[in-house]
Amino acid sequence: MRCDSLEEVRSEIDRIDRAIVGLLAERGGFVKQAAAFKKTSADVRAPQRVGQVIDKVVALSKELGADPAVTEAVYRAMINAFIEAELAEHAR
Repeated sequence: MRCDSLEEVRSEIDRIDRAIVGLLAERGGFVKQAAAFKKTSADVRAPQRVGQVIDKVVALSKELGADPAVTEAVYRAMINAFIEAELAEHAR
């Protein structure tokens, strides 16, 4: 989509942000469920799984025309935040 104004660009970004936050909420629900299946905090941190996810999304980023460096940085930050949330859930 080609925008004709900064306002249009911002409106489209707002639309996308709403979808992203909805997906984060959905992902977070699954993260909470995952905590129930893990026995230790090491299971929660799962560095090998983190590596698998990063590899997968970087490849997907290339396939879909996104910037792989941005995708990796966003996913690393997101995964770290979800790990902290999952550790809190796991502790309960």
